[in-house]
Amino acid sequence: MTPTPPHRPFHTFILKVANRCNIDCDYCYVFNSKDQAWRSLPARMSVDVAQTAARRIAEHVVTYRLRTVHIVLHGGEPLLAGPRHLGEILRVLKDGIPPEVEVRFELQTNGTLVSEAWLDLFEQYAVTVGVSLDGPPAANDRHRLSHASRSSAASAVRGIELLRSRPGLFAGLLAVVDLANDPLEVHDYLASFEPPVIDFGLPHGTHDAPPDRNDPATPEYGVWMSRVYDAWLARSEYQHSVRMLEDIVALSSGARGAVETLGLAPPASVVIESDGSVEGVDTLRSVEERASWLGLDVFSDSFDAAIHHPKLLHRQEDGTAALSEECQRCPLVAICGGGYLPHRFSAARGYRNPSVYCADLAYLIRHVQGSLQRHGWALGAAAAGSS
Repeated sequence: MTPTPPHRPFHTFILKVANRCNIDCDYCYVFNSKDQAWRSLPARMSVDVAQTAARRIAEHVVTYRLRTVHIVLHGGEPLLAGPRHLGEILRVLKDGIPPEVEVRFELQTNGTLVSEAWLDLFEQYAVTVGVSLDGPPAANDRHRLSHASRSSAASAVRGIELLRSRPGLFAGLLAVVDLANDPLEVHDYLASFEPPVIDFGLPHGTHDAPPDRNDPATPEYGVWMSRVYDAWLARSEYQHSVRMLEDIVALSSGARGAVETLGLAPPASVVIESDGSVEGVDTLRSVEERASWLGLDVFSDSFDAAIHHPKLLHRQEDGTAALSEECQRCPLVAICGGGYLPHRFSAARGYRNPSVYCADLAYLIRHVQGSLQRHGWALGAAAAGSS
């Protein structure tokens, strides 16, 4: 039997099935960032590209003897591909991967285009669907407006309720933190939809273009998420997870986290663009032009070429080796992992900087760990050394 290769395989394959969007979020890293690659990419992924991607995924599955893979349909807004076209893409993806492998289809949408026809397709292929929503209408509409500057909130909520009408389809909510919004109000509003997961994301910023703050001397984002943590624990009836917070709990307890934004485990996802080109971290588009570009595509290259690409080698090695000296010395490094890669960037030092959210992450991690200790949880060795 051929031994498993020594590198960490990809388990999640993110397919950009549509490269346009029907709303205009001002913080979007695809359409409103320094990198404008979307202008030269196909508006939607062709069935041929999807079929070739499936073949490459199948190669990867066989090479690494994977039992399960996640295929995430993403955009832009993936529902702009249309039910018939996306149905063909789902068919060739499912047919192209060995039948003994469990394929878990996921889709991320703004929710505004969800219809009964989409629900039928999602049920046919067991697609679980996450919806982006930043909170109550006033909070959501600070950033998530239509191209005509109209609210997208009511349409998104209608889409969420449709998804909830069919058991097993609704995967949860994705919200971007905005300091102008009240964290308790946002959390409790999102929780009212009974999502399995609420995933809070920090706005993409770098050392050259830092995120908005009211007081640069205060860890405002850490305080904001700490208030979410307290609200999440306050009511026993809450059954949802909050991904960032659960990861801090897991990492603090010595377990592995599940998200790329925290911890030192090598990320396990790769992006396939609508033209078949391959990217490692597509959110690097928020950093600079072509920061995410690898020069690879599914027609000419295997996913092993991405694993071994110089831009991604730091993702396969000891997680601390690619971090700044400040991060390597920090007692919290096993939990925060230096922060999310795009948030470390500066033109002067590349990615060898602490995150622009360093103080925020430290505040939040210590808040969570303090809560765990008060409730009698035993922290892992790395976490105990940081408290």
